[in-house]
Amino acid sequence: MLTKVPKGWKIPERETTPEHIYRSRRQFLRRAGILAAGLGGALANQSWLGALAPDSPGYQNLPALKGTRNPKYKVGRPITDERIVAGYNNYYEFTTDKERVAYVAERFRSRPWEIEIAGEVERPQRLDVDELIKRFALEERVYRLRCVEAWSVVVPWVGFPLAKFVEWARPKSTAKFLRMVTFERPAEAPGQKSQPWYPWPYHEGLTMAEATNELAMIVVGSYGHRLPNQNGSPLRLITPWKYGYKSIKAIVRFEFVREQPPTFWNQVASDEYGFFSNVDPKVPHPRWSQATETDVATGRRIPTLPFNGYAEFVAHLYR
Repeated sequence: MLTKVPKGWKIPERETTPEHIYRSRRQFLRRAGILAAGLGGALANQSWLGALAPDSPGYQNLPALKGTRNPKYKVGRPITDERIVAGYNNYYEFTTDKERVAYVAERFRSRPWEIEIAGEVERPQRLDVDELIKRFALEERVYRLRCVEAWSVVVPWVGFPLAKFVEWARPKSTAKFLRMVTFERPAEAPGQKSQPWYPWPYHEGLTMAEATNELAMIVVGSYGHRLPNQNGSPLRLITPWKYGYKSIKAIVRFEFVREQPPTFWNQVASDEYGFFSNVDPKVPHPRWSQATETDVATGRRIPTLPFNGYAEFVAHLYR
């Protein structure tokens, strides 16, 4: 699919999006008191957290969903307050305003939900998301999440290894990549309707080696309960060594393919967002450094680690 290029009076996406992201992030940091502190220290007053927490039943009364914590994956940082993770999100399908995603997504229908498995597999199929979840033992993993915008959080995700899903799906030997696609429902996702120049639906891809790496995870819950809509309910990907936009939300289709698939942000701005998108502090974004990041919970500026601190698990994939 070709990306639609706005004409005449429209500003190109590669210019508008980063500027909006920058303004949104500064607005958030200013509200949090981080800019006033010079991005240097912990916040003395975190009363602003309450303003970020959505007051909807969809957030407060989500069904419990627990898994045994896997102690192998340690982060060396405290888990981020759930109110931050629930109230500060990038999810362009709904809105580009991070602090409004939870409210705009509140009425999104994440159940019932059908998953399609297609492409180079022995048995293409469709099944209900809850039927899929029941096939796998759930575990909890605490992972760092590093956004390409240079902010980060630490989240206890509940789900199962993507490698287990791939094994169960039984791809053919001809499958070299895993392509994932999210929903397209502009009636419920106003961002899809108001931003028609983007190549909806959102789509991402991994090599088979990445998809079967032990870190890659299919997430169905967080903080001991089912995922809220704004965090990707009912089912999303987590690849913690990559920038956050690779972790596609609300997946409806897993397709095993022979050729490297196009990915959403690479189509929008190929000179800024590559296929692999591994966290690398030595490679700056065209308009900002990636050497450090802001811990959203504390406002501290901290060094960014190669592969987001997961080099021991994934560096061998890229030699």
